[in-house]
Amino acid sequence: MANPTSKTSSLMVRLDSESKQALVAAAELRRISISDYVRTVTVAQARREVSSAADRTILLSPDEQLAFWQALNSPVKLTPAQKRLGALMRGNQ
Repeated sequence: MANPTSKTSSLMVRLDSESKQALVAAAELRRISISDYVRTVTVAQARREVSSAADRTILLSPDEQLAFWQALNSPVKLTPAQKRLGALMRGNQ
């Protein structure tokens, strides 16, 4: 965590009303202020991402993991250019 005697700086973020309401609800669940919630969650996440980047690993949230898995497992739809290239490489012209 930051040194309590260190200077702080502010950060302004613009959110749509749905996103702000999600932050309000999450902060209420933890019984902390919205500022404390944003600081606690975003700083921790930022540190994990910086650490994983330093380790040269990819850190994905559960939703990102699912999207990645679905992208890998969905059937490939070749473009006409890819089909022509495949035919050319097989010797079918």
